[in-house]
Amino acid sequence: MGAELLLLVTPLAGAAVLALAGHRRYAAELNAAFSLVTFGAAARLVMRVIEEGPLSALDEQLFVDSLNVFLVALTAFVALTTSLFSRPYMRIERAHGRVSDAGMRLYHAMYQLFGFTMLLVLTTNNLGVMWVAMEAATLTTVLLVALYRTHASLEAAWKYFILCGVGIAQALFGTILVYFAAERILGSGMTALLWTHLDAVKTELEPTVMSIAFVFVLVGYGTKVGLVPLHNWLPDAHAEGPTPISAVLSGLLLNVALYALIRFKVITDGALERPFAAALLMGFGLASVAVAAFFLSRQRDIKRMFAYSSIEHMGLITFAFGMGGPVASFAGLLNMTVHSLTKSAIFFTVGHAAQKSGTQLMEGIRGLVRVSPAIGWGLMLGAAAILGMPPFGVFASEFLILTTAIAEHAWAVPVLLVSLGVSFAAIFGKVQEMAFGEPSAARLPHRPALVPVFTHLALVLLLGLYIPPYLADWYRRAAQLIG
Repeated sequence: MGAELLLLVTPLAGAAVLALAGHRRYAAELNAAFSLVTFGAAARLVMRVIEEGPLSALDEQLFVDSLNVFLVALTAFVALTTSLFSRPYMRIERAHGRVSDAGMRLYHAMYQLFGFTMLLVLTTNNLGVMWVAMEAATLTTVLLVALYRTHASLEAAWKYFILCGVGIAQALFGTILVYFAAERILGSGMTALLWTHLDAVKTELEPTVMSIAFVFVLVGYGTKVGLVPLHNWLPDAHAEGPTPISAVLSGLLLNVALYALIRFKVITDGALERPFAAALLMGFGLASVAVAAFFLSRQRDIKRMFAYSSIEHMGLITFAFGMGGPVASFAGLLNMTVHSLTKSAIFFTVGHAAQKSGTQLMEGIRGLVRVSPAIGWGLMLGAAAILGMPPFGVFASEFLILTTAIAEHAWAVPVLLVSLGVSFAAIFGKVQEMAFGEPSAARLPHRPALVPVFTHLALVLLLGLYIPPYLADWYRRAAQLIG
């Protein structure tokens, strides 16, 4: 079995097994084992792409190139570390009676199924299958957000389902319009939805149809990315679902939805030969950065606060891809990487901090550095990293985005600087109180999983100080594909 097939079969098999055994004592270890095999398959796929270049399989239904293989590796890695974090976290939730045996089966099975849908979105060459996989990802995460079965979690899951369901329907209509534009050139059948074939004939596609299609796709997949004003589901889903799900939503789902949007942008740019898609991405991205920054200062729930931080960063990445060019696209890809690693590490520490304090409200979380130095310093370092303080990798990516904006789109720079300044003040002030205030927490009944936290932060620090040549070359090739 090839690495690309093993990558998809493993989480699918894991979902089937854990649907039956997800409540057993060894279920968490089994979940981590399936995630480890998936990560091994992703690593093997990366090596093949480096050695052989772009790959296709299953009669061109699967396609892997420099752009999506980097996201495949990132997705598999964060899914693995999150499965390790969820092992003690979910045991504490079960010990506190928040999750039943049936809930544990649902959690572990849907965790693997969510990983499968994300990897299918990234590796499929068929834009129709991509849409189906994104819809399946919505359905799996709805069940995970509603895991606790409280009034607030059910309300958050319902809002998530309705908003993302309506949004993904717009993406379907946009995909149908792309097929309509391609059918005249490529003929009827599945070929007209294969991205590689569409990319080859993108200059021949009808510009008017493609411009309308991209608007629908932007609304549809932009809802999943969390772009303003399509973001209302995201803070509630983060706040009410289990913390491991907050980590993968912020670290994986948003990246994958943006990847789907970028694939359509490449085709649209080729068809229109003018920056129509770029202008829309820059506008929605800049609005997301500004709105999210000012909402940050009003939050009292720690998970909601970092959810708005995710909206801000996805807006910044979208703005970078809208600017285009080698430097901005490189910076956007770097920011996708470091944001995914940093934000998942932050949610790991936030989950343990909330379990210690018995609340997600920030006024109830105090003195973490004294109660649990590892958790307290992990949260503090994570906050410093996500706020773009040097020498972390977020600083490098934001610096590249800002310098490109200064050179090419100076009108946007004041908005970016003010928004980033407001975000820094809001997050740093609140995290400082939680880390160094008077202690208000108790010990956890199980040892927390802190290795994933500091592994992620170490990688983010490394990417701020030194990007290995092979990784930099990887980013450059992916940036060329984006255009």
